[in-house]
Amino acid sequence: MEFRPDLEGRTALVTGSAKRVGRELLLSIAECGADVAVHYHTSDAAAAETAEAAREHGVEATTVQGDVTDPESVDALFGAVESELGGVDVLVNNVGDFDARHWADIEWASWRNVVETTFYGTVLCSRRALAGMAERGWGRIVNIGFADSDRMHAAPVNFPYFVAKTGVLMFTRMLAADTADAGITVNAVSPFAVENTEAGVEEFPRGRPAAFEDVAAPLRFFLSDAAAYVSGENVAVDGGRLPES
Repeated sequence: MEFRPDLEGRTALVTGSAKRVGRELLLSIAECGADVAVHYHTSDAAAAETAEAAREHGVEATTVQGDVTDPESVDALFGAVESELGGVDVLVNNVGDFDARHWADIEWASWRNVVETTFYGTVLCSRRALAGMAERGWGRIVNIGFADSDRMHAAPVNFPYFVAKTGVLMFTRMLAADTADAGITVNAVSPFAVENTEAGVEEFPRGRPAAFEDVAAPLRFFLSDAAAYVSGENVAVDGGRLPES
């Protein structure tokens, strides 16, 4: 039996939700009754399709375009959500690019892109959402991390992504402490590899990568009133994997 918190009357923004994991997380939130904003950078057609799928759950849905690494763009995309759906009660920071090459072979522009989309985007969107959440006395921020980020695991390949996701987890814990008296919780859900992965991982714990629902389940818990006293936590959705295995 799946846990479905009542989010009717809430508005949720999921960054990078036109496709893949972000799409599935947004639809899971829509199933709980929240009106949803599908954020995209360039995938306008996919975003429109995702919004239409969300409406099938009987909620309002809109699409918003923006660059999460640009403060002015972030302000504009939040303004669009607020204009169409109301203040953002739920923010899921899902955007994050990666470059799975050896660290020394990655061009500096790609280094910057990975760090800025993954870490700076999380900071900018959270900062923009916080004032409204505090004013309403209720808010949920969930950051999508990486399963090994709480173990300080790193490898020569994809290194900028590991650095950025470790920063996301540190930010999660800091922000949870900083919002403790504002009715806001800040948590992280950190998969290792999800069913749509393009990575060349040969062996998965439990014989498979995580399903989308495996990632959505802890997200829904963090959004619920049952988790009102849970903040600054990270749930690794990795099947019990050890980094050295």
